[in-house]
Amino acid sequence: MKTAYSIIVKPHITEKSVALSYGDPNIVDESQIQRKYTFIVAKDANKIEIRKAFEDIYNAGKKGDEVLKVVSVRTAIMPGKRGRRMGSARQPGHQPDRKKAVITLAKGQMLEDYGV
Repeated sequence: MKTAYSIIVKPHITEKSVALSYGDPNIVDESQIQRKYTFIVAKDANKIEIRKAFEDIYNAGKKGDEVLKVVSVRTAIMPGKRGRRMGSARQPGHQPDRKKAVITLAKGQMLEDYGV
């Protein structure tokens, strides 16, 4: 059985994903900014499971206006890189494929503990 923590593995922090988490810089009104957050997820998880797992993890113990609402989930499978040297013999190997999800929150909502 899948748990929320086995579906969402970890946040995917890069320069581009951090820029997405700040929202559109041209919007002045803070309540109109739509933020996107990127996570590494289980390869066999679908969008519905990812949305439910995200809401279970980040809405635990929250009520009313504090509850985060997911507007959309976009997924992509990132191919593993080939030719990396691994092991004591330094033989060429490869890294495994991974799946990432870009989660868009409702306007004006923000994730406090994204890891930035």
